[in-house]
Amino acid sequence: MFGFLLKVITSWQIIFITVIVVIYFTLVTHVARLYHPRRSGFSFDSKPRKEKKKAAAAELPESSDDDDLGIEQEH
Repeated sequence: MFGFLLKVITSWQIIFITVIVVIYFTLVTHVARLYHPRRSGFSFDSKPRKEKKKAAAAELPESSDDDDLGIEQEH
């Protein structure tokens, strides 16, 4: 029985499928990291998180009635 399992595990089909699956998961995790960067609790920035949020909110433009899409709303 052990010899049979050894032949199955070392067959070229099993090795080929294993390599394909490993390459697939490597690509998926790489793309996931590109589109969803890691968020760690530790930051090298000296500002606390609340100050960062306030600074980011201050940089946002003021909202206006026009939406810059060329679409006018009827009032």
